[in-house]
Amino acid sequence: MTESLTVAFIVLLINLITFCAFWWDKDAARKGQWRVPESRLLWLALIGGSPGAVLAQRLLRHKTRKEPFRTQLMLICATHAVALAVWFSAPLWAPIALAALSFAH
Repeated sequence: MTESLTVAFIVLLINLITFCAFWWDKDAARKGQWRVPESRLLWLALIGGSPGAVLAQRLLRHKTRKEPFRTQLMLICATHAVALAVWFSAPLWAPIALAALSFAH
């Protein structure tokens, strides 16, 4: 398996786990049982499960109005979007930045 495929598999797995954690929490809320802590749901989103968290939030209609959870999840998603934009645009700006750094020395 190539490195890219391995990373894609890990990200997919994290998102599946995140979605399942939201489902579990929603089911527990309905049954009045032990709930998954919000901090754990946000942590799962932070480590790469934000697409799974948002998908679960929308499909399961879970934690859609809960504040500050909703805002914190959207901040995590925004951070991930910026990080991906920087990552994918790196081939465009990285050579210029490296040249500028070497010129400064």
